[in-house]
Order: sequence, then structure tokens, then C-alpha cells
Amino acid sequence: MKRRLVHPALVVIAAGVAAALHVGKLSPALPALGQALSVTLVQAGFLLSLVQLAGMTLGLVVGLTADGLGLRRSMLGGLLLLSAASLLGGWARDVPTLLVLRAVEGLGFLLVSMPAPSLIRHLVKPERMSAMLGLWGAYMPLGTASALLCGPLFISLFGWQSWWWVLAVLTLAMAVWVWQVVPPDTPRTSATKGQPLQQPGWGHRLRLTLGAPGPWLVALSFAVYSGQWLAVIGFLPTIYAQAGVAGGLSAVLTALVAAVNMVGNIASGRLLGRGVKPQILLYVGFAVMGLGTWLAFVTFPLSPEGLGLPPVLRFVAVVLFSMVGGMIPGTLFSLAVRLAPGEGTVSTTVGWMQQWASFGQFAGPPLVAWVASGVGGWHWTWAVTGGCSLIGLVLARQLGPRGRA
Repeated sequence: MKRRLVHPALVVIAAGVAAALHVGKLSPALPALGQALSVTLVQAGFLLSLVQLAGMTLGLVVGLTADGLGLRRSMLGGLLLLSAASLLGGWARDVPTLLVLRAVEGLGFLLVSMPAPSLIRHLVKPERMSAMLGLWGAYMPLGTASALLCGPLFISLFGWQSWWWVLAVLTLAMAVWVWQVVPPDTPRTSATKGQPLQQPGWGHRLRLTLGAPGPWLVALSFAVYSGQWLAVIGFLPTIYAQAGVAGGLSAVLTALVAAVNMVGNIASGRLLGRGVKPQILLYVGFAVMGLGTWLAFVTFPLSPEGLGLPPVLRFVAVVLFSMVGGMIPGTLFSLAVRLAPGEGTVSTTVGWMQQWASFGQFAGPPLVAWVASGVGGWHWTWAVTGGCSLIGLVLARQLGPRGRA
């Protein structure tokens, strides 16, 4: 038997990173798109949010589709859809076309990300599952940070169209790699007769998923995590600009804060594999996120001009917010696999979790912006993120007994 150089589960994770590149590719291209297609600020907002809108409305449906269609087939279909939409996007000559193709990319991203945890579960031994799912949790920060770092230079040299096309080729190559390395979908067989099991219908899997408390708890936990994380990361360039930080340095600092989120994801998998309770990791993650934003944004009324901590310490606090908070998604992915109410509902449970995560990402930044506008600055941002962290701690308490199952 020929030995594979790369484990199939790692190829699945690489496919997730390729999909995440498409989520992050737009931000560095906005200045070029503004010049080439006269993209307005409102249109740019829609281009940025369409991927989240797809997740917020279609996460559960795509999860149900992935469980029924087949995990590998769903991932391949998503990669091909992303590649085709990105290829066509490079030829877009108006904003409406780009908006439609951005929505298609959102669907492709969901088809890739929904089945991945279930695929990993089938591809690795039980004792390695937590570590590998922790690694999977890093796919989004790795993809977005890579796009933030590489995109500006690439676009300045070759243009935004080439940026779309090179990611299309990269994603197509990833689809070929998944097709070659990841084993084909096989029907589950009956333990008594060796006959293929009939996959339960959508309605049955939907009732199983939404009727169990576990999927709700992990979904709501992901919502309060993702909402505050994206709100802080998304507004960092604006905060830096208001503080007089140069644009190039601002991009590097923001990408660094996004990238360190991977540390927490990977650490969560290793700690879970060593027997640390998921509830403890969630407690620590949410507590540090709440404390980190308080240190980063609070001002002290008795100090001159309401000053807070020095800028370096504020930056360290934001880094800790992202890095330690990264333990939360890795832990929740592991819990989603454990708490899915049936063998055929893992992708459906992840889809429900993704739907609420997208809702958090959709609602968090406007809420923080509304508070900042109302008080005339960012110094009450910690109140919003602290509220999210407090809700997360309550949900972690409810997840504790179930996470031991």
C-alpha cells in the first residue's frame, strides 16, 4: 500500500485555509476596486458582509446538504464553486456582478467549511481528534491573516484581477489535491447485515439537531465569541489611523493580531488531548477576552485627559484577547462533534454553529460602532465585548456537564 506524504486530515484543513483566503481577499483590494469600479463605501460594506450574510441565512441548510450529499463531495463542490466565482470575478466590470459572485463565493465557502469537522473525525484516530480539530479551528485566522499580509503587495504589483485569478487557480489545485488524497464518501453499513444504512431525511436530521440542547449551546457560544472578535479586529485599522499609526504598520499590526488567534486554536486541541476539560478552556478564553478589551480600551477618569494604559500595553492586551480567545473556537468545534445528536448530524450541527457565528459577526461590529458613536470614542468598547464574554461564561457553565460525555 502506497504511503501518503500528507495525512488526508491535513489536506482537509488546507482546503479550509484556501476557502478562508477568499473571505479575506476583499479587504486589501478595496482601494483598487474603488478606483477601477468606483465602489462606494456602502457597496464595499455589502461586499464585505455578503459572505457572512450567506452563513447567517444558509448555514443550517448547507450543513444538512453536506450530511446528505456526502462530506467529500460537498467539499469538492465548494472548492470548485469558489474557483469558478473567483475566476469570473476577475473579469467583472461592474459592482452588481461582483456582488453576485461574492454571494456565490459565500456559498462555496460554506460547502467547504461545513463538512470539514465531520471529515476530520472520520479520518483520524479518536485520540488525535481533539488536536486535529484544534488545528482546524485555526483555518480562518490563517487564511484571513495570509490574505491581509500578501494581498496589498500582490495587488500593487499585478492588480486586483490577478489577485482574484491566482486564488482561483490555487483553489482549483486544492480541489484536485482533496480529490486525490481524501478517501471517497462511502455509505455507512449496518452492523448486523452489512447493508448500507439509509441516510435520514432533512426533516429528521433537522428535528434531531434543533431538539438537542448541545447544538444550541455551542452555536450561541460561537456567536458571542465571533461577534466580539470581529468587532475588535475589524475596527483596529480605524483605531490605529485615529491614533496616527501609518497605514503600512497598521496593516501588519492588524494581521499579527488576527494571526495569533491560531495559537489559541492549536493549543486548545493539545490541551483537550491531554485531558483538560472543555469548560475550563472556555472559561479562560472568555475571561481573558473580556479582561483584554477592558485593558485595551478603558480610560481612567482620574487620570489627565482620561488617559488609559500606554499604547504598547494596549496592543499587548489586544494580542492576548485574540490569542487566548482562540481557544474558544477550537474547543467549540470539538464539542460540536461530540454533542451532535447523531452520526449523520455532525455537519448539520456545525452548520447551525456557523449560522450563529455569522450572526455574531454580522451584529457585533455595528453594535460596537453604535456605542462608539454614542459616547464619542472607543473607550466603552469593553462594555460590549465584556457583555459578550459574560454570556459566554454562562453558556460555558451549561456546557460543562455535557462536554464530559
